[in-house]
Amino acid sequence: MKRRTKIAAGLVAIAALALGGAAIANATQSGGKLTQGEAAKASAAALRATGGGKVQAYERDNENGATFEVEVRKTDGSVVDVRLDASYNVVVVDGDQESNDDGGGNEDSNDG
Repeated sequence: MKRRTKIAAGLVAIAALALGGAAIANATQSGGKLTQGEAAKASAAALRATGGGKVQAYERDNENGATFEVEVRKTDGSVVDVRLDASYNVVVVDGDQESNDDGGGNEDSNDG
């Protein structure tokens, strides 16, 4: 009986670790929503980088070493993705291949 109890306890511990790891991974994965403060800082940094325009969406990102991605419609009508690091410094500005995408990022209704 003691052996079965130990095995059961071990399995419960392994399951708890697996679930905890999955929860942490889910909370930190790309595509997560930004807090209001993060969104404001990321949007302002992206608009500085593009020389103005309108923020269309923003989200967490991990491409090219970035932490945040902000989609901006520039004043000339083109759409770019501005990727920023955790300190809101520009990592890269890419032409957006999916300019009509509403793929889950947060929408910003403020004109910028």
